[in-house]
Amino acid sequence: MKMTFEQVVDLASSGLRASGIDRKAAMETAQFLALAEADGLASHGLARVGQYASHAKNGRIELSAKPRATKYKTAAALVDACDGLAFPALKLATDLSVNLASKNGIGLVAVTNSHHFGVAGHYTEAAARAGYISLLFGNTPAAMPMAGGSKAIFGTNPLAAAFPVAKANPLVIDMSLSAVARGKLLVAAKKGESIPEGWALTIDGKPTTNPNEGLKGLMVPMGGDKGALLALIVELLVVGLSGSRFSYEADSFFDAQGNRPRIGQLLLTIDPGLAGGQVFANRMRDFLKVLASDAGVRLPGQRRFKQREIALAQGIDVGDAVLAEIQSGISRNWAK
Repeated sequence: MKMTFEQVVDLASSGLRASGIDRKAAMETAQFLALAEADGLASHGLARVGQYASHAKNGRIELSAKPRATKYKTAAALVDACDGLAFPALKLATDLSVNLASKNGIGLVAVTNSHHFGVAGHYTEAAARAGYISLLFGNTPAAMPMAGGSKAIFGTNPLAAAFPVAKANPLVIDMSLSAVARGKLLVAAKKGESIPEGWALTIDGKPTTNPNEGLKGLMVPMGGDKGALLALIVELLVVGLSGSRFSYEADSFFDAQGNRPRIGQLLLTIDPGLAGGQVFANRMRDFLKVLASDAGVRLPGQRRFKQREIALAQGIDVGDAVLAEIQSGISRNWAK
């Protein structure tokens, strides 16, 4: 079914509100979920409404959380998400990090007591559009083993980076450190589809093409041991600077019942003017010219922006299964 961006926002917001989530948090979350749908990232779009609603009904999030900055240093701050949905906290943290960078050249903001934060690149993109270099790291409930191990220790621990480009869309690099984002298994499970071998393992560590077995088991690290070690870097940075839970201490997002995950995120925003004047912009221009000379090069983030442009003009395709799930949840207030 084709829906406008505004209709997707309204659908997601109504679904979240029906589970008892505060109106402001529901709306801010819905806007990010709709943006994910517009970008063609269904794994982080409307498919998450039912998940968040189930967490709300089972006490895994604070329904009326008000994120706040609790500690400051000259160019750094700590934001407490207060066990609520992560999107309002990350929005606050992004704005705060840009403000700190504008005053000090750099802004470091850690987020604690947080939850699933959607598409990491959306926050770094916002900072880049304001003219700043931005990096974001986050840990997630355990789904991947340490190098050489067989137990889930790390999450898929996504990271994103964005670089401003004069008079053009920024370059946005956004990836999880598993072979694919875990949300792709969620989408496949909802559609009743299989997944390619090499994405996930069963709880016994065997390759599987069943997304439900993969959600209960392990994700395969991107690049093998190197992906696991990158996940370790993210884990130590995020937990060490935010005081959040380690991945193995947070119950899975894909279970309706469990603890409040209280994971963390870390934003680093940098004023690119360190070398003076237009140095950064000129160096970016030179580099992009070289990339443009290779006809096969795909710039990171650009396919997403093209998909967004088309979706905003022609409508967003919403799957029947996820639409029915949300409409049913609204009509019965996500009753258990």
